[in-house]
Amino acid sequence: MITPLRALVRKDIQLFLTDRRALMMSVIAPIAIASFFGYALGGAGSQSEPSRISVLVADQDDDTISHGILQRLSSEKALAVKPAGTDDARAAVRKGTVSVAIIIPPHFGQDAVRAFFSASQKPQIAVLYDPSHAAERAMVQGMLTGDVMQVVSQEMFGGATGRATLKEALDRAETGQDLPAPDRKSLINLLQSVQRWNDTPSVANYGLSRGLTMPYTTHEEAVTSRQGIRYNGYAHAFAGMAVQFVLFLGIDVGIGLLLQRQRGLWKRFRAAPLSRVTLLGSRIISAAILAFVIVLANFLFARLVFGVRVEGSMAGFLGVSAAFALMTAAFGLLIAALGKTPDATRGLAILATLFMVMLGGAWVPMFLFPQWLQQVTVVMPTRWAIDGFEAMTWRGLGFSAALVPMALQLLFALLFGLLAVARFRWEAEG
Repeated sequence: MITPLRALVRKDIQLFLTDRRALMMSVIAPIAIASFFGYALGGAGSQSEPSRISVLVADQDDDTISHGILQRLSSEKALAVKPAGTDDARAAVRKGTVSVAIIIPPHFGQDAVRAFFSASQKPQIAVLYDPSHAAERAMVQGMLTGDVMQVVSQEMFGGATGRATLKEALDRAETGQDLPAPDRKSLINLLQSVQRWNDTPSVANYGLSRGLTMPYTTHEEAVTSRQGIRYNGYAHAFAGMAVQFVLFLGIDVGIGLLLQRQRGLWKRFRAAPLSRVTLLGSRIISAAILAFVIVLANFLFARLVFGVRVEGSMAGFLGVSAAFALMTAAFGLLIAALGKTPDATRGLAILATLFMVMLGGAWVPMFLFPQWLQQVTVVMPTRWAIDGFEAMTWRGLGFSAALVPMALQLLFALLFGLLAVARFRWEAEG
């Protein structure tokens, strides 16, 4: 049994190596696409400045406060701020030239300061955004909130507009009848205290003169495998593309089996003294060997060209690769077992594979998915393959972190294999 099995496996591998299209799709294509995605996802963690969000600001107020807001927004490292007219800003967002535009309405400064001292209606800043960039809108709006609060409060505690608005609010409180006497007296005392504060010569030496700011700072630290190791975006890209194109290899294995059955080759094999286990087992072994080698070839390129390292357990990395290779081989056999004709099966198999790859997080990182979808994808073998590769590369985790991805992929391989053997038809349907 061993000699025929070895001969069949060697024959399958030789046929694959002589197929230039198969080699290109399995090795060159994933390397090219992974290189692009890796660059788009941040590359190898270089010190180069990240791309900034383009923001247009239409200042219809044109006073001290609006100028201060524009100045603070322009100082944000994540934003590229330019002034623009209202119509031009809206048109730019509509065309997709910029992601976000901010429109500061007339009299915003006076109305905003007045809203600090009274229950008057708050002025409204319009935030126009491209709906395909909702995440950028949220980021810009958060920065805008902090900058507006600081600039308006700075004007309130010492600025000319703040002094005039404060006097107006104090006069209204002293003559107004809309508050009970005790509450009106408390409000008057508060406003008079702010007024005395603004008249203090040394007010500029205190924090309030610079506006209300966050009472803390943050220290950001990217946690990777160890100190000094930066996140390498190519690690995720090569993991995702290796998974996708190796699964395409599984499709080719399945379609190849269907073509052989259609041509009557399997019927001839059955006439030879070869068991079902030998015939199907040879296809699984040869496909698994090819898949394993292709995964290693992709990551070897990533290591040599983009510096992707196995920062964790090498044994775990090889185990995840082997488990994924077996799962791919069993997947290809399942395609042959469930398919009827090569032409009809190929399209459905590609669709199913792309579905698995997409939900497995091969195209974009999993954290971009909605929370409920992240939980659903645990039923995808591709999810565990990519998690395993990332755990062994840039996360730098130990062998124990590879056990669950390996076990679940082997479970899928066993499930696919048993179902394929049970459903496999040796002769084409008439």
